[in-house]
Amino acid sequence: MTRPLSPLAFAIAFALATPAAFAQEAATTEAQTLDTLIVTGTRVADRTVAESTAPIDIITPEVLTSTGTVELATALSRAVPSLNFPRAAINDGTDAMRPAQLRGLSPDHTLVLVNGKRYHPGALVNVNGSQGRSSSPVDLNSIPISAIERVEVLRDGASAQYGSDAIAGVINIVLKGADHGGNVSATYGQYSAGDGSQYQVLGDAGFKLGEVGKVHFAAQGGHQDQTDRARPYLGTVTATSAPAGKVVQRYGDPEVDNGSFLYNGEVDIADYLTFYSYGLYTQRETLSNGFFRPAGDSRNIPSIYPDGFLPQIFNTSTDVSVSSGIKTFTAGGTNIDISYTYGSNELEFDIRNTLNRSLGPTSPTEFYAGALEIKQHVLNFDFNKQLDWGLAYPLTLSYGAEWRGEEFTISPGEPGSYVNGGVLLPGNAPAPSGAQVFPGFRPSDSGSFDRNNISVYAGLEGDLTDKLSAGIAVRYEDYSDFGDTTTGKLTGRYAFNDAVALRATASTGFHAPSLQQQYYQTTSTNFIGGIPFDLVTFRVTNPAGIALGAEPLKAEESDNLSLGLVLTPAEGLYVTVDAYRIKVKDRITLSENLTSTAVRTYLNQNGFPDVAGGRYFTNALDTTTTGIDVVGTYTWNLAASKLDFTSGYNYNKTEIDRVAENPATLEAIDPTALRFGRVELGRFEVGAPRDKFFLNSIWTKGGFSVSATATRYGEFTVRNANPALDQTFEPKWLLDLAVSYKLDNWNFSIGGDNVLDEYPDEVLFATSTSGQLPYPSQSPFGFNGAYAYARVAYSW
Repeated sequence: MTRPLSPLAFAIAFALATPAAFAQEAATTEAQTLDTLIVTGTRVADRTVAESTAPIDIITPEVLTSTGTVELATALSRAVPSLNFPRAAINDGTDAMRPAQLRGLSPDHTLVLVNGKRYHPGALVNVNGSQGRSSSPVDLNSIPISAIERVEVLRDGASAQYGSDAIAGVINIVLKGADHGGNVSATYGQYSAGDGSQYQVLGDAGFKLGEVGKVHFAAQGGHQDQTDRARPYLGTVTATSAPAGKVVQRYGDPEVDNGSFLYNGEVDIADYLTFYSYGLYTQRETLSNGFFRPAGDSRNIPSIYPDGFLPQIFNTSTDVSVSSGIKTFTAGGTNIDISYTYGSNELEFDIRNTLNRSLGPTSPTEFYAGALEIKQHVLNFDFNKQLDWGLAYPLTLSYGAEWRGEEFTISPGEPGSYVNGGVLLPGNAPAPSGAQVFPGFRPSDSGSFDRNNISVYAGLEGDLTDKLSAGIAVRYEDYSDFGDTTTGKLTGRYAFNDAVALRATASTGFHAPSLQQQYYQTTSTNFIGGIPFDLVTFRVTNPAGIALGAEPLKAEESDNLSLGLVLTPAEGLYVTVDAYRIKVKDRITLSENLTSTAVRTYLNQNGFPDVAGGRYFTNALDTTTTGIDVVGTYTWNLAASKLDFTSGYNYNKTEIDRVAENPATLEAIDPTALRFGRVELGRFEVGAPRDKFFLNSIWTKGGFSVSATATRYGEFTVRNANPALDQTFEPKWLLDLAVSYKLDNWNFSIGGDNVLDEYPDEVLFATSTSGQLPYPSQSPFGFNGAYAYARVAYSW
């Protein structure tokens, strides 16, 4: 069906025509985000967005809640053109803790701060076929939108300022901290397909603590039903296939229950001493689906599931974060900030609607499969002071030290989740071990692993003249497991006049190999010729993995260059254009499964009789990412109303410069072994959209506002082991609309995301599971279709 009007044209027409019909008299101009003081990427106290030496976006609560989503990562992906957040499906734990990519780099190349303090990563390491495979990033959705004052997104390397992970940039979440006011809201929505209904209730309120303190509380909770875009089986019907013409698979967003509570406060103990603290607790329960086991499948027991079964993974993710500190100053003008931050994430795996085939008809249908947990402790001493060196303005000297301790724990599942009970298949063939869809972690996989590091850093920045600003930063870090590293950064900004400025940065950065990447291990049993063999995701210290070439992981290192143009040619118009090149050396990724006969024979003859092969993490790739970000805002004041426009564009390309040769030990075992295939390499080079564009317009008149956003997601490619089955998915336009009306303290909104009901291209029949999974899970906007919602809010 052809559409006579493109989504972009529709959005512009909608945005321009609506106010023209109502405009009557001039409106008061509101404060611009350009004048917002920033705290990310600088320690100068009065630096604004417009004066920043590096590109930075300010995302307000109004932007975060301007669409139907209540997920922080989804909201950010709609507001930041270089942020990609696909909705993985049938990817085990990744369904519950989806990773986001900034500037096309790994999800753990973006550092996340809360109130300027390092936030803990998630316990999960992504090992399945999603974008961000091999990474162990922060779970952005563990932070409730109800608690956020603003989000500062620094799109620039900042390891010299903040340490590990800040290769692609920094996301700093600034929490609400007012001592008065508050807001409560309720949202309900559903997809046009009739599923995925969800409700969310949010609230926050500020209070005074006597005359010397304040505290702000926030809470959020809700439920989301799963979506399902699976289709009937279209292949040849056999005794072991899915039934024809009947939908038995589920494919879409999981079922989610979530709840969060947060406080943020401070107390002025004395005129020169302030105590501050925030605390967060979030629990999220996620029910996701595996692949359907037909009734006649050898993995099924018909007496338990006469029609086959769809195994499910029930994940419980629990996040805790507490940060406390004191701020003071000396008589010499040195500002001191001493803080301690604790964070943890635990991810439990319960397997439902399943069985352990090797236990026979008495097999339970639910198992506890174990848990992953990461804990992080950060002790920080930060100092800064102004130096008057006779320049146009004082310079800001900053320096400090930080200690960080981390611990990663794998807890085993109950025995039935991983054992082989010895019951044979028909024909006396051995049965697979463990719970279907996700065998539990074994005692041999479990353990606790820790490390610590200490860092010292210093920086000097300021306005050298009325036109020239500059900065320099250096940081040294020493890790207990892989060694030390030093990073540096130079920044500069020159304002030719009030309308044109040029900025540039050059920096080095690094990402320390996470404990999850170093020590994650899981084992599954396969029977080869009737003999059980273990296929293992090896931790890098596993002797069998070392025999196949596993080595201690090194830090990923980067060189970042960026050049930007800042334009304010007219009142209300602000445009930034920032080009960048990021070279990353020794990127950490997960190898292919090494399971050839030569590998198995070698392992069996050299002390590993039960191991048939596996995979491991390794520093094997060098990449270069080049791109450009364009962001513009414009306010058009009309007779009795105004129009606010925001537009963003990102072009991003990653090329692989080097793929490491096979280690000598692996080459000696099997000269034909392939550690990295084209599917994995394709995830880096073409798996994310090449570009992304959005145009948002908001018309306001009194208490009435109308918002329209058109977004274009560029093409991406999913590679197959067989190049003939590669598929490139074409660009797609999405349109979001919303109408709001404010009456006294009340605000009423109705809206629709993806109102034109756009879907990604369908997966070619040859590469799908006989038609049951019609859409790619790599799609940057998912594959759920149109979503309608209503929201009511009360503020005071």
